[in-house]
Amino acid sequence: MTTVDSLRSCFPELTSLRESIRSYKTDPIPKDSLDRCIEAARLAPSANNGQPWEFVVAADEVIKGKLVKAAGFGPLKENPFAAQAPVMVAVIETPGHRPTRWGGFLLGQNFPLMDIGMAVEHFCLQAAAEGLGTCILGMFVPGEVKRALNLPRFHRPRLLISVGRPAVGEVRIKKRKGIEEMSRYIDGRGISVAT
Repeated sequence: MTTVDSLRSCFPELTSLRESIRSYKTDPIPKDSLDRCIEAARLAPSANNGQPWEFVVAADEVIKGKLVKAAGFGPLKENPFAAQAPVMVAVIETPGHRPTRWGGFLLGQNFPLMDIGMAVEHFCLQAAAEGLGTCILGMFVPGEVKRALNLPRFHRPRLLISVGRPAVGEVRIKKRKGIEEMSRYIDGRGISVAT
């Protein structure tokens, strides 16, 4: 079997394996596993190859605690499980490629956020391949993250990722729309056709 064939056969399994994990073992995460996750993120596509991201890894209890606190705000105390994760990763939008930003502005698109989404998915897929669980957190206080990491003025926290070994070994059955609900094929006239 060629490399492409082996990748083609394992990719669906990997995408099924990746899920949002909200319960972690306290085992430390090897740096080389995290490095491979960051390498996968580095290889993600981005508009004009702008790569408008920085991944900041916090395993230190003090900094990690500040990120967990930023993610645990509000009356409902969002994301309490993040405190169990041995590692928190902050994904930062960095000042990017000007033509990409101007193009996005003219088209009403935010290309850096799309790019960051792809990089984060690459990170999380590699984490799943490493036997790690992740949860992508969008609910947090950006100002607290910015202060905790001492970020420069135009660097903006966009996502947090909790990372650790899943406490439960079984992968949950994913609840997703059926393929026919989220896709369609069209003919040359733009009319949907049966598949």
